[in-house]
Amino acid sequence: MKHYKFGYTAIIGRPNVGKSTILNRIIGQKIAIATNKAQTTRKRINGIFTNDEAQIVFVDTPGIHKPIDKLGEKLVDEAKSAVPDVDLVLFVVDGSTSAGRGDKWIVENILKNYNGQLIIVANKYDLEKDINKREENLLSYKLLFQKNYSCVKISAKTGRNFDTLMKNIIRKLPTGEKIYDDEEITDETMRDIAKELIREKILLYTKDEVPHSVAVIIEKYEEKNDIDRITAQIIAEHETQKGIIIGNKGSMLKKIGTEARKEIEYTANKKVYLELQVKVIKDWRKKSKDLIF
Repeated sequence: MKHYKFGYTAIIGRPNVGKSTILNRIIGQKIAIATNKAQTTRKRINGIFTNDEAQIVFVDTPGIHKPIDKLGEKLVDEAKSAVPDVDLVLFVVDGSTSAGRGDKWIVENILKNYNGQLIIVANKYDLEKDINKREENLLSYKLLFQKNYSCVKISAKTGRNFDTLMKNIIRKLPTGEKIYDDEEITDETMRDIAKELIREKILLYTKDEVPHSVAVIIEKYEEKNDIDRITAQIIAEHETQKGIIIGNKGSMLKKIGTEARKEIEYTANKKVYLELQVKVIKDWRKKSKDLIF
């Protein structure tokens, strides 16, 4: 008789390797924002997967890199704190390239003293068409560790080999009983999800004009049976960034608000009224007292 499995699994890796995309595909619904920009994820986000064999709490962490400001330090601390208490770590790497300085930094600073179960998840490996080069890339990641860890090659974009990945994860988890109801997919609040969805639209539509110098604060989240009313404040570092976020005659802010509202409505499964405001706090990322997520 097979025993039911329960465990916590941290997803860590460099920025832009596909961690949030992997989490969203496993859960089957968008709970973590994903763009092609570094530092998209700023806090740990729990996604809950449940089937007949196991319940897995996935902890999606910020993309890890050597910090250059207070925000960067906080992001690394978020990722570091996720590792010691989990049952399994998924070390997500870009399988289309060989291991780089960022991967080595993670192993030396985050995983060096981790003695638990670990799977190297080589995402995007199919982008490299040369089979020999693929295997060379994979070996470069394995050589970062003193002991042998299992490795699964996947494509988060297409879902290729996700069945294999899930089988490997479940096999490595301890026996245990589920603690969440079957229909629960995250322990994030709608306030947190709304904040992240607004920030995602800012990153998506302002592209390189407004990098990661923006934050979102939910000033008010009022839930009613027929509609949720949300007031959010977008924080920029400079007046020029504020102007870009607002756009010509408010066009950009309207676009951000409309697209964010649609996704919040889909997640909350009800109508949403969303009001956005923009405020400047100069160089907030460098000031711990103004560090906003």
